[in-house]
Amino acid sequence: MAGSRDSDHSAESRRILARVAREAHSGGLLGHAMGRTRDHLKAADADQADWAEVWGTRIGRTIGAVALCVLLFWGLSMLVAGT
Repeated sequence: MAGSRDSDHSAESRRILARVAREAHSGGLLGHAMGRTRDHLKAADADQADWAEVWGTRIGRTIGAVALCVLLFWGLSMLVAGT
């Protein structure tokens, strides 16, 4: 019974170490987030057979990202100016 428990713990430890090694090799959390952002802006989830949907999604998401950056810059400049 104790041997079974030890083998379960060692198997779990090996799985955890393998997952940590994969995450470290793949760039970790930041690399994963950057990849998801890139795929989102490139419209990877859109129907690739429909060129209008792909380009419309890319243009819309790019405009949204630019608008977000402008609003963040404007809001931070307002906070810094004290207005």
